[in-house]
Amino acid sequence: MPNQAEALHSHLSLHRITVALFLAALFAGFGQFGAVASLNDVARHFGRFTSHGSLQSVVGLSGSVIGVGLATLRLASLGALPLASLADRWGRTKVMRRTVIVGLLATALAALSPSYWFFVLCFAFARPLLSAASALVQVITVELSATSERIHRLAIMAAGAGVGAGLSAVLHGLIRGPDSFRWLFALALAPALPISPLLASIPEPVRHRSPGVGARLGAVPRAIRGHLAIVATVAFAVGMITGPANGFAFVYGEGVLKISPHVVASVVALSALTGLAGLLVSRSLARTLGRRWTVAIGVLGSGVTSAYAYSGGRFNFVVGYLVGVGAAGVLAPAATAISTEIFSHPHRATAAGWVVVAGVLGATAGLGLFGWVGDAVHTSSDTALRIPALVTFLPLMPVLLLLRRLPESSRMELV
Repeated sequence: MPNQAEALHSHLSLHRITVALFLAALFAGFGQFGAVASLNDVARHFGRFTSHGSLQSVVGLSGSVIGVGLATLRLASLGALPLASLADRWGRTKVMRRTVIVGLLATALAALSPSYWFFVLCFAFARPLLSAASALVQVITVELSATSERIHRLAIMAAGAGVGAGLSAVLHGLIRGPDSFRWLFALALAPALPISPLLASIPEPVRHRSPGVGARLGAVPRAIRGHLAIVATVAFAVGMITGPANGFAFVYGEGVLKISPHVVASVVALSALTGLAGLLVSRSLARTLGRRWTVAIGVLGSGVTSAYAYSGGRFNFVVGYLVGVGAAGVLAPAATAISTEIFSHPHRATAAGWVVVAGVLGATAGLGLFGWVGDAVHTSSDTALRIPALVTFLPLMPVLLLLRRLPESSRMELV
């Protein structure tokens, strides 16, 4: 009986931890995706329409200005590296709790934006905090999970981030009016303070700590730099795809294709099913084919579906978006697993920070290239972003060959 009671208590404790981490992932995803979901409304509110046939003539801001704004948000995420690195020195849960709360408060401040660039500034401050929080949720999940359960729990965390992003998009479609984006940002205040006690209940993962760890923020030993460089390169490629694919989605759908925000919200809600399907597929493939093959399938699927979504027409956009969310679901848990499992505890959070940096640089490069090519094409038709998508997404596929040089981590015991 005592053993059964202890087992039950342990099970309930693990359940509470999973719920707390899920909510942290959800709120971080909600805060980060608000800028993207409301971008078309922000562009219309602060932009100036022109008469010549260009992207600015239909959304209010040029592709370059939108791209620079989004790239600024992505570049700000570079701050996630020192924040994540601090977690290797101060503790995972402490840093995660503070970054989630402050990030949500900064997101809410954007509701007061008097200009487009103030909006960019607020989210640029919030983004590294929420990016670090997301990375630490993944690290903590890996370190508190048994080997056989890691990919399952990572799928749950990916679902939390997806639900948060989807909730932001759905609320954007439901809250309409000239200042609808302000109400969306203000909603970030709701979970900012109540979530603190829940996150405080998450135990700190404790493992062997080698001497000298944390001497320099962001420092990793030479022995793991090769593997880290490969993971970072793949993350860079993923960022180049997902940055513009997600960043321009609502501008393209609502601004260029003239799809009603309510319809877009319905598509986003429906994408929860394809995203869930992708997560289930990822969990299965990561256990059978391994992490590397699952990542390769997810990246390939993301690139092809994103190019299709921007190829022209509402049908292509909706189908490409829905299947693309499924591909992202396939990619996310396996990519997180392989980028955390192959590194040791003293450097795992720092390595996660470097992966965030690589993804940020990739997204920044992708947004810049996508926006520049979009302006160069100079058209306001349904196919305005077809060429930018093809030029940005598809040439990245050969990077997947680097995955062969990484160890398969599906059965690795953490050290």
